[in-house]
Amino acid sequence: MTTLRSIALFLLAAVAEIGGAWLVWQGWREHRGWWWIAGGVLALGAYGFVATFQPDAHFGRILAAYGGVFVAGSLAWGVLLDGFRPDRWDLLGAAICLAGVAVIMYAPRSPS
Repeated sequence: MTTLRSIALFLLAAVAEIGGAWLVWQGWREHRGWWWIAGGVLALGAYGFVATFQPDAHFGRILAAYGGVFVAGSLAWGVLLDGFRPDRWDLLGAAICLAGVAVIMYAPRSPS
């Protein structure tokens, strides 16, 4: 159950951070306005809190592992919302990143 909670928190963090950055991008680069930017800033702020709910107490480990989720999530966001089509190298890179997440977060460790 702890692993499922951790994965859910990583997914929530990705939606908040990537979604927030996308809203800022849309507001500024696509001229959709300050309300989009404000929404993005709020989402990015929410992202900052999500990691604190991870079961592991090591900030460096959580943020390092989240980096892999961010890479894969960013590609998925692009596919779903921007019509981006990743090539095999994008997919391979994302898979390597997610493998890194699994090793960093979920490899068996001796209790410390």
